Parts: sequence; C-alpha cells; structure tokens
Amino acid sequence: MTGHRGKVRREANGWAGLYNKVQDGEATMRVILAEPRGFCAGVVMAVESLERALALFGVPLYVFHEIVHNQVVVERFRQRGVIFVENLEEVPEGSVVLYSAHGVAPEVRETARRRRLRAIDATCPLVTKVHLEAQRFAREGYTIFLIGHAGHDEVVGTTGEAPHAIRLIESVQDVEKIDLPRDAKVAYLTQTTLSVDEANEIIEALRRRFPHIVGPNKEDICYATQNRQEAVKALAPEADVVLVFGSQNSSNSQRLAEIAQACGKPAYLINHIGELQPAALDGAHTVLITAGASAPEDVVQEAVAWFRQRYSATIENRSVREEAVQFPLPRELRLLRPN
Repeated sequence: MTGHRGKVRREANGWAGLYNKVQDGEATMRVILAEPRGFCAGVVMAVESLERALALFGVPLYVFHEIVHNQVVVERFRQRGVIFVENLEEVPEGSVVLYSAHGVAPEVRETARRRRLRAIDATCPLVTKVHLEAQRFAREGYTIFLIGHAGHDEVVGTTGEAPHAIRLIESVQDVEKIDLPRDAKVAYLTQTTLSVDEANEIIEALRRRFPHIVGPNKEDICYATQNRQEAVKALAPEADVVLVFGSQNSSNSQRLAEIAQACGKPAYLINHIGELQPAALDGAHTVLITAGASAPEDVVQEAVAWFRQRYSATIENRSVREEAVQFPLPRELRLLRPN
C-alpha cells in the first residue's frame, strides 16, 4: 500500500508541476480533435443491439465474445448484468445470446441451435461481407489467403467459414513462405480493421507471387478504419504527441497508434485519460486526440475537460472526412417492443 501511495503522490506532483508551468505562462497547450473518430456504424449497431436486448429481455443476458473490443464499453455492460462468454457451452439452454460485432463461425451458430439459444446476430455487415466472400471463393475452389492477425475474433470467425481453404497471412514474410505453385488458383481477403498501408504491402507481395490472384469486388478494410487512419496521417504532423483512445485488444486502435508512430510522433493508446502518465506530455504544446472505432465519445470529452482544466487548452475540431453510414438493428430485434 505504501508503494502505491508513493506512486500516486509522484504522479500527482508531476501533474502539479506541469499545471504550475501553464499558470506561470511557461507552457501553452493546443488540442486537436481528429474527425472522424470513435464509434463506427457497426459498433453503433452492436451497442444499440445490446441496449435493446437488455430492454426486451432483461438479465441475465449473454454475449459471445466482447460485444466490441473496448474495455470501457464492456465493463459498463458487465456492471448492468451482461455476461460475456468465450464458449456457448457456458450459456444455459434456452437463454438469449448476442453474437459480437466481429462475427462468428458456422460451428458457433450450430452450437446455439443445438442448445436452443435465442441468438441475436450483431455482426457488423462489413464483416458479414467478408464471410460471404470466403464462402464464395471456397465454393469456387480457391485457396484463400486471409490477411489478418492470428487469434483476432474476426479472423477466427472468417476462417470458420472455410477452414479447409483458408490460410492466414500476417506479413510479407508469410507470403514468401507459401508453398503453392505460381499458377495455383488463389484469392485473398482481409480483416476489416487492418492498417491500409500494411495490407497493401502484403497484397502487392501476393500479386508478385501470384499475378493472377483475385480479390474481393470491393476492398474489405472498412470505411471507418480507413477514415480514422487517414485523419491521423493528415493531422499527426502538426502534433507533438498523439493520444489514441481505445483498448489494447482493439486492432483498429492499435493501428492508429502505429500510424502516428510511423509519422515520427510519440503515441499512447489508453482507455481513458486517467491512464496517461505525466511524462507523456513533457515538452508537448500540441496534442492530437483520436479514438478507435469501438471507443465511446464520452472518454474523449472527459479528456477534453481534463486538458481545459489543467492547461486552459484551446480545442480545435479538425474534420478530414465526413461519415454518414448507418446500419439497421438485427432483424431479431427490429420488430420486437419492450414490455
């Protein structure tokens, strides 16, 4: 306990020193808010689906995997009685279960049917698109290279659509290890939350190896992922420090921090402003704030209030791209009304 109090005291003293510099006119602070940021249409749909299911069915209510990859969002629902599971065998027969925004494999749906679960599918439509593409390529006899991160919920779900046909590719080095002949019948798909630049590097490597390779009719990386990455690329050069609000298990949030670092800027991926260490802002005059596609806006606004209070910071909203995409609630919920 003494060590913890000492750490808290040191951090408090660190913030106090920075605050005093601002008050003495030795430092100024400018905060740029990147737009677009935060919730994408798929996350809005998934979160609203869970809210509506709570209103309709009450608790206990089960969700297969985290509804979205954000610690703040998940913990808020957990405190309201939502139970997140990694195996449907943990869900009592006949219960209500939501599938997360990341999608599920066919075997999960079969388990739900066998256990007579009332399943509500909150899969993002853009992930469903990738699943349908995997099914089509597999039917047509392609070997499918799925560009993505091993173990990610979305990759697990997509692979489950055609496990006999799909090979995971995580890097250009993986392309070099492929043991298929140059004229093999091959196709590629991508996880929706990848770095656009890194995905393109891997796709180009695949095309060099297999010039006839085919891909999706429309690229798989989702509009929101691309837009948030574009905003960081455009705005990071103006900043001394970049703060990305999101969780460590959020692929798209991780990519935002990596892009900022590739721009030569220190970047910190945090769930909320309380996780920021004092040294992170040493010498900083301009801070860029963005948020991953599963991070709620209120954590950004909490940070804005924090910067205003401690630094009398000026706040600039900078829009790089407009978004107007909306997805409907799952059909299992659209026609139902709370009692």
